Amino acid sequence: MALVTTEPTINEGPLFAEVDMASDFNAPTVRATVIQASTIFYDTPATLDKAERLLGEAAGHGSQLVVFPEAFVGGYPRGSDFGVSIGNRTAKGREEFRKYHSAAIDVPGPEVDRLATMAGKYKVHLVMGVIERDGYTLYCTVLFFDSQGHYLGKHRKIMPTALERIIWGFGDGSTIPVFETPIGKIGAAICWENRMPLLRTAMYAKGVEIYCAPTADARDVWQASMTHIALEGGCFVLSANQFCRRRDYPPPPEYVFAGTEEDLTPDSVVCAGGSVIISPSGAVLAGPNYDGEALISADLDLGEIARAKFDFDVVGHYSRPEVLSLTVKDHPTNPVTFTSASKKIEDNTK
Repeated sequence: MALVTTEPTINEGPLFAEVDMASDFNAPTVRATVIQASTIFYDTPATLDKAERLLGEAAGHGSQLVVFPEAFVGGYPRGSDFGVSIGNRTAKGREEFRKYHSAAIDVPGPEVDRLATMAGKYKVHLVMGVIERDGYTLYCTVLFFDSQGHYLGKHRKIMPTALERIIWGFGDGSTIPVFETPIGKIGAAICWENRMPLLRTAMYAKGVEIYCAPTADARDVWQASMTHIALEGGCFVLSANQFCRRRDYPPPPEYVFAGTEEDLTPDSVVCAGGSVIISPSGAVLAGPNYDGEALISADLDLGEIARAKFDFDVVGHYSRPEVLSLTVKDHPTNPVTFTSASKKIEDNTK
């Protein structure tokens, strides 16, 4: 599949020129970019090449943090049903999953190493949506890298939506990280798990300041969720979505958009983007963009976080722990535990 030739454009948000509060309080300003672009489906090496080109372009415009969409590496299999109906699988659907599994990446693995190298090369913090392969189970995952080229960790989507549950496993509480970095505390929730209030509360309790929301939802109502989260959490929200046309996926019969294929042309938009950056006060700083592939950028005045928390701190002065509380089970939930591994740990501590 050929690389999409649409050249991204810079869509810049306000630079907080009206009130220079940051200089008064020495609050840092962070240049952030969300990438709105399509995967090169079934071609992970070419997708990584495209990611590096986009990352380099964002860095060239001064970005310190770059966020890519959900499942950018590995692909979001929009429109596919993988030949699944209740009580039945098809041979074509199984082969489609085999190809999708082959396009996924191991974590750790060579693709992760390359992403880390890219982050270090361009001196940016990188948040990347991938399809993670763990044996023969796939996860919709976000990977985090610092500007020195270090892999920080991952978040696995804890609740895939609808037919996503057929192809992706479920993350657990051990991968809901918030990383403290020189540009702020960064975390991520993927697509509709952003609508899960208890997951959001766990992230707020970890102090998230730059809340990344890679998604596949291009509907107008997604914007309402992003604004609410920014206000609720007193944090910056950076939502990145793919912009895809039918031609960005393999042609039929290799790949079929179930139920809609006959209505599509190669130029039909199958995911319209809507990537956006929102401040802790609920102000839209950049986007939403529905025009095509784009780099959508804004300067984040981190002093805005304290100003917003003064009004409402959901896990601080506005909480009522004697009435409402949350317990997060943040340990790995492994299906099989071998006692020999536990014995080895005991022996090493003696």
